[in-house]
Amino acid sequence: MAAAPGNIGFLTFTQESTGTSGGYLIVNQWGRPLEFRLSSAVQPNRVQQILYGDALPAFLHGELIGKTLMDKSTTPVRAIITDQFHALDLRLRVALPIAWHSLTSGPPTNVLSIDRNLHLHNDYPQDADIFREMLGQLSALDFAEPFQRVREAMTEARRLGVTQRSLSAAA
Repeated sequence: MAAAPGNIGFLTFTQESTGTSGGYLIVNQWGRPLEFRLSSAVQPNRVQQILYGDALPAFLHGELIGKTLMDKSTTPVRAIITDQFHALDLRLRVALPIAWHSLTSGPPTNVLSIDRNLHLHNDYPQDADIFREMLGQLSALDFAEPFQRVREAMTEARRLGVTQRSLSAAA
């Protein structure tokens, strides 16, 4: 899938009683929605929790839920921004730059910081140039705001009984 210059994916997760769910919103350079996807809830059993240990959140967010949402998407993106630290491991599975948008004061030492809120996986320093260029082009876009839209859309979609579907932004 070729990258579209202005499209950005926003990936977030919610923890519910039924498990962890993911939501993926693709917006254009003006923040308008192009595609929205959500996952069904994933609830690891006790054996999986024991076997994965501390690696379970990165597996759930990056490999299992995040990668699946990206693979099912039909709209190309230039980069992905997530608000979950563990989703940075998705970068190990895809050829797209991924940044963690953090509103906390001090990021972990195993990430590369682009600015005070955007951080990259340590193994991909080359992604910094792409995000710095995007920051210059998209200075009016508040990177925190789309995550709120995703979470609200996930709640509403669950209320309507929609799971594992693409929801057209134009619907």
